[in-house]
Amino acid sequence: MNRAGWWQRGNTVVLAILALALAYGASLFYHLPQGWTEAALGHAAGAEHAVAETGVAAAEAHGDGHHASPPPYWTVVPFIVLLGCIAVLPLMHKTEHWWEENINRFKVAAGLGLVTLAYYAFFHHAPIEAHWPGHAVVPATGGVQWGFVKAILGNAILQEYIPFIVLLFSLYVIAGGVRIQGDLTANPITNASFMAVGGLLASFIGTTGAAMVLIRPLLETNRERKHVAHTVIFFIFIVCNCGGCLLPIGDPPLFLGYLNGVDFTWTLSLWKEWVFVNGAILVVYTLLDHFYFHRQETIADVQRDITQTRKLQISGLAVNGPLLLGVVLAVALLDPSKAVPGTGGWHPPMYLREVVQLALVAASLQFGSRQVRKDNNFNYAAIIEVAALFVGIFICMQPALQILNANGADIVEKFKLGPAQFFWATGALSSFLDNAPTYLVFFQTAQDPASALSGAHTGHVPAAILSGISLGSVFMGAMTYIGNGPNFMVKAIAEKSGVKMPSFFGYMMWSCCVLLPIMAAMNWLFLAEG
Repeated sequence: MNRAGWWQRGNTVVLAILALALAYGASLFYHLPQGWTEAALGHAAGAEHAVAETGVAAAEAHGDGHHASPPPYWTVVPFIVLLGCIAVLPLMHKTEHWWEENINRFKVAAGLGLVTLAYYAFFHHAPIEAHWPGHAVVPATGGVQWGFVKAILGNAILQEYIPFIVLLFSLYVIAGGVRIQGDLTANPITNASFMAVGGLLASFIGTTGAAMVLIRPLLETNRERKHVAHTVIFFIFIVCNCGGCLLPIGDPPLFLGYLNGVDFTWTLSLWKEWVFVNGAILVVYTLLDHFYFHRQETIADVQRDITQTRKLQISGLAVNGPLLLGVVLAVALLDPSKAVPGTGGWHPPMYLREVVQLALVAASLQFGSRQVRKDNNFNYAAIIEVAALFVGIFICMQPALQILNANGADIVEKFKLGPAQFFWATGALSSFLDNAPTYLVFFQTAQDPASALSGAHTGHVPAAILSGISLGSVFMGAMTYIGNGPNFMVKAIAEKSGVKMPSFFGYMMWSCCVLLPIMAAMNWLFLAEG
């Protein structure tokens, strides 16, 4: 896309955000977002009161006397098929180019989402739980069950998808306005330093944002070297995955936990695991590069690398740095389920958080440097891919979530699942499926029965269990190219820069040899006794 074309699209996005902000302002005038927040708070308070007064039985009865009934197990088939498409279609020769088109991804995701909605409209005849704007049990009616369709869309889109995709979009666009350029000496310490900084940034601007900011200067620094693929692989391990576990904005699964009641600062308690895993990966990389790969470089290449250096220069940070901080503050302070500190108990209207984030995006596009985005080759393709796929994922996962809400406590009790077991189970699925929905499935499974029955999404999961789920979904998303969204993005950028990256299974050989022993050690040190 040429410069004028990109800027025209940027202006279109700004105008679209302005239109959404005006529409939201009109909805505030009619008290709609305030009413949604009041409904959510009222239902949560009523559910907690029911549990406190009469126990779980009262919580079951909450919802006008109806009992929610989960769908049959076969209804998770569209969810499994969609995740299978995400994993397999990019790897098959006949479908890899077809799958590259976002419209085709959307067709698959939306089509399978419609299959799930059709089940609820025509074949499900027992009450179901609705969670937006507050908890309720929707009874069955005669004919087409439009009430069920509305409830499922409310759960999937209004409660989960909109906050999720707005956060990713905000971090992606604002980080795309920051550019670090330069050419340092590409020795093991320099490359490890890039990864260490990226691992820290990942928790504060997201794995996608950190990867977008740092992969290009890392590749530019290593352009004189012949052996670069292993450096990109370790960059994916740390910056695209393992670095993002300290805050909910660091990695998509943790943000879903935050949306379901986990405190914004709870993930900071995982700092010991974060230090151990990322530190161990950095040590392995430094030793491997120093004693093997760097020594494989020719003397001429090493000499060119030493002589052809340029200092690092950061562009776009003056505008976009404060805007990234604004996103963090919006997520932390504008949660409608929590009172804003110092306001006397005032709860933000629903979606105010998302509107503020979009306003920060508009400011980045309007006042940030056009040249920086042009130099970054910035476009919306990657975030459109995520948006297209996840609209189907969030709808198709609803049967699985409702089944686990009903049976999760029995599963945990029957198999005696502890923190370590949750870590490996969540991690194994996060390696091959998308780690965000995998996290949510296990999060629902581990919830306290009273919390699940009340529908009060307060994150009532034991801290040790929640640690295992969180660490498994974040850390082991690094096991394959498809475990987390930024993995494939970084691979594609590296290949366009001339780096020959390993195949899907070649990458897995690296992850199994490097990551699995580190994960086993982390599990033994921090989770085994939990």
